[in-house]
Amino acid sequence: MNELTAGPFNIGEAARQSDVSAKMVRHYESLGLLPSVHRTDSGYRQYGDKEVHTLRFIKRSRDLGFSMAEIADLLKLWQNRRRPSADVRRIAIKHVDDLNQRMAEMEAMKHTLEHLIHGCQGNQRPDCPILDELGKSSVPAAKK
Repeated sequence: MNELTAGPFNIGEAARQSDVSAKMVRHYESLGLLPSVHRTDSGYRQYGDKEVHTLRFIKRSRDLGFSMAEIADLLKLWQNRRRPSADVRRIAIKHVDDLNQRMAEMEAMKHTLEHLIHGCQGNQRPDCPILDELGKSSVPAAKK
């Protein structure tokens, strides 16, 4: 990660300093995660150290897989020095629970695919249990 230098920064430099693309800087600003910044007379955005630090916070949060809504909540807590750490912990615990659920679902998908691969001869014949399984209807047939 790059060290901060004295601002103000244009959007390209703020993006470089925070390791976030200029497009994402604009996106975060449009979502309200990053407050609107001062603009020059010619309309160019000018970012300071505070905004770059916030962008780094957002980037690190995204790297850990937090959703935009979770990041918005974390940002509010980060900026509030009187926050109860229990609120931060609650968000992190919920996120870990969500990750564990997704990992379990992915493990089940992996196991199913490995089972199907094991049953596939992988030769010149058209029989393929992988395609047979994918072709099954997951919607129960209507009662007659």
